Amino acid sequence: MTRFEAAKAHYGDYGVDVDKALNVLSGVRISMHCWQGDDVTGFENKGSLSGGIAATGNYPGKARNAEELMADIKKALSLIPGKHKLNLHASYAIGGSIPDRDKLEPKHFSAWADFARAEGLGLDFNPTFFSHPKADKGLTLSSPDASIRNFWIEHGKASRRIAEYFGKTLGMPALNDVWIPDGYKDIPADRYKPRERLKASLDEVFSEKLDPNYLIDCVESKVFGIGLESYTVGSHEFYLSYAAKNNVLCLLDTGHFHPTEMVSDKIPSLLLFFGKLALHVSRPVRWDSDHVIIFDEELKEIAKELVRCNALDKTLIGLDFFDASINRIAAWVTGMRNMQKALLYALLMPYEKLSRFQEESNFTEILVLMEECKFLPFADVWDEFCGRNDVPPRDAWFKPVLEYEKQVLSKRN
Repeated sequence: MTRFEAAKAHYGDYGVDVDKALNVLSGVRISMHCWQGDDVTGFENKGSLSGGIAATGNYPGKARNAEELMADIKKALSLIPGKHKLNLHASYAIGGSIPDRDKLEPKHFSAWADFARAEGLGLDFNPTFFSHPKADKGLTLSSPDASIRNFWIEHGKASRRIAEYFGKTLGMPALNDVWIPDGYKDIPADRYKPRERLKASLDEVFSEKLDPNYLIDCVESKVFGIGLESYTVGSHEFYLSYAAKNNVLCLLDTGHFHPTEMVSDKIPSLLLFFGKLALHVSRPVRWDSDHVIIFDEELKEIAKELVRCNALDKTLIGLDFFDASINRIAAWVTGMRNMQKALLYALLMPYEKLSRFQEESNFTEILVLMEECKFLPFADVWDEFCGRNDVPPRDAWFKPVLEYEKQVLSKRN
């Protein structure tokens, strides 16, 4: 009997169908963020990051252009089980003369669509409302300056068209995520008017009727940003209310809440009122520091809620971290595989039995069974999943990354 067969039998004793869990996980596409590969630099050469965005570290081998970034993405994906999506920011337009952000068109991202088609990927998109001269005061869609607002409104509209183009071209809906850095460093004199302007701006951004079969709109909140510590215009309460009233999704970014808040606890509530759920999974360390996600308790709880709520087929899972202090490909692979591990861990939980215990108020049984589940042979099932997808198991993927660093990344500096 192999280790997998023994693990399968062990899980079977608890009523868990391991093969079913593996089949379900095989169908989950995670959206891998392109910006880990170049520290959110993009291809505009507009200067340093701004808007509460910071990538710390100077590890060698950063991608310097589209060709290098695509090569690094391919390398990472070759070490990650399954087929996934790629998440782009508007600042990653490619080819020829690129206009300012309010004039971007699908043609400026056709090379990305070609790349995604060749690799069997879907694409998601994000307007880039930061690191731009027209965002240097920390205000975009909520700015009191109408010309600034209009510029960003047009950028938001252009981004939605690009996302719809991705969906149509690849036959897979594209998520278009609106996040803005707007806020104030110190206590504002007026909290109402900036949010009133943001609401009006969003109404204009979403005014064009595009095909919902190919485009999924969402808005994303944040507690604060660097230099914008006291007030964020796009708060969770604002965006949750806006999304509920305007038929768009409210994306939950795991780094965009107070340190003691659990995003996992928010998931069931949103699923009761929205047809779909959108996530950006990151790891905050005391603040929205965008560390690489690890196989920690909150990641497992997020995955458990998605499985418990039977929501995997209606959840758009994206990752969002950018650590410039470590090998960037290793960061991608670690984060993606950890997200998959968390989902597999959740799929291997005996939920029917646990749910029945809860309905019967058998709380002692819940505690005992949950603790026992922590010691089931999960790693052997993960190895089987890697084998079925022709990628290295456990830490065997790291050797190819080190070889790639030696042969490719080291020559970029």
